[in-house]
Amino acid sequence: MSLKYVTPAERFKRYLPKDYVELVDFGPFGKTQDEAGPGNMGQFKELMEEHPMCSGCWMAYYIRLIFASLPKPEETVTLGTAGCGRLAISQAAVPFIYGNYGDQNAMASGLTRAFRIRFPDKQKDVITIAGDGGTMDIGFSMTMHSWIRGEKFTTIMLDNEVYGNTGGQESGMSPKGAVLKMAPLGKKGEKMPATELAKAAGCVYIVRMSPTNIKKAAKVIRRAIFVAREVGPTFIHAYTSCNIEYSIPTEDVFQDAIDMGKGRFEFDEYMTDAAKEVIERVEGEEKAAKRAKKAEAV
Repeated sequence: MSLKYVTPAERFKRYLPKDYVELVDFGPFGKTQDEAGPGNMGQFKELMEEHPMCSGCWMAYYIRLIFASLPKPEETVTLGTAGCGRLAISQAAVPFIYGNYGDQNAMASGLTRAFRIRFPDKQKDVITIAGDGGTMDIGFSMTMHSWIRGEKFTTIMLDNEVYGNTGGQESGMSPKGAVLKMAPLGKKGEKMPATELAKAAGCVYIVRMSPTNIKKAAKVIRRAIFVAREVGPTFIHAYTSCNIEYSIPTEDVFQDAIDMGKGRFEFDEYMTDAAKEVIERVEGEEKAAKRAKKAEAV
């Protein structure tokens, strides 16, 4: 995709669906985060507005935040696999590739390499977005190998700590002792150390968090994408509760996310020196651009 690709000729606009025209005219394509970012969601035509996920689903909120945080949505491709997340990801106005049972990181590896050959003069962002089952259980080998090979794309794990899409089985990311519909005696093993595995496998930017602070969560998403462009694999381990399988009342979902942020999903950010250099440069350039724009307005 590109701005040229998504923008129709003026005379052709009247023949297109209203949603598409509004997305081009009032959506985030070609705009800054100040113009169309997480800080003002609901005030512009968003990439994802509707989804078939459960009422009160924290995962759906976070997926919406991911799309609102993309540096260049018109040059982005997302990949996912079986799981609750793909129900929302596939509804966004960004190209989405649906993989089979955890192979999203393998596909992303090939796609990232192909983009560098096909579009050497453009920056194409590739992001895999999948649940804990698709990323760390079924897709474990492909996830790890993409990191070990140093593939330049971002992996975002939507960790609801259960197989929420298929009835409530325990996953490798379920906490020890978790009692679920299809694990009535409680999980016996420990929760997999995902961020430690990512670090050992060579990820250059890693964050574990419960995304309750919109600005902070958006900054992490953008940092991961910027670093992946230049340095290597990046990984975000985000808590996205399953209020159905863990019986969390809808009105308590946000409080649960806050509590998790003080517990096993306490904010933790790791970056290599090379990743830090990219972050400092890009964020410095963004601040300079804001200052220049503010000066012009005076």
